[in-house]
Amino acid sequence: MSTSEAADSQGIADSSALAEAERSGRPFLVFRDGQDRQRLFLFAPDSDSATVGRLPSSDLVIDWDAQVSREHARFERLEDAWVVVDDGLSSNGTFVNGARIRGTHLLSDGDVVRFGTTTVIFHLPAPDQPQASDAAGTPTGVELSSTQRRVLEAVCRPCQAGPHSASPATDEQIADELVLSVAEVRGHLNVLYAKLDVDAARPDEARARLVERAFAAGLISAREL
Repeated sequence: MSTSEAADSQGIADSSALAEAERSGRPFLVFRDGQDRQRLFLFAPDSDSATVGRLPSSDLVIDWDAQVSREHARFERLEDAWVVVDDGLSSNGTFVNGARIRGTHLLSDGDVVRFGTTTVIFHLPAPDQPQASDAAGTPTGVELSSTQRRVLEAVCRPCQAGPHSASPATDEQIADELVLSVAEVRGHLNVLYAKLDVDAARPDEARARLVERAFAAGLISAREL
């Protein structure tokens, strides 16, 4: 199991690390650590499980969160699918999309998993395939999870009259609309930036570019908003 950490929170937001993870076809997690730095956790290609807890021996070590148990939960591969397992060893439980789980829960791309107060976003990208683009360089045939689509619709919602008609929604506005944390919203936006090949070095410009590309690729239309 390997962990890839950006030099700072903008390191992942520049889309390069996320784009590489998306292209790999391997599952990965996006989360923020105790210093509010965004991190990327890649599942090793030959691994069938990954443990989560405060113990240094855990694959995913969450030692900054006092509400995470020493041995909290684990991820397991079941053929081509992945599950998160909580055997009741954790004091504060494991939650998927806001609901507490007991035992095994099948994961989908974009699911939000919470251990203690730490939220991670699970991603299960499709295997790497050449990405088609139109004449303007906008990626076509982009696949989105249900949560990614909701976030994309929310960021585009103020722009019902077109991509340049208004400023895109802020992180806080999206979080309020979708009942997500701001950290979760930022994690989903970073993946959207990677999927639509948007340079996220400057967040305000990245939002506008994301909206523009979403309309151009046909992922969003005015009547859907």
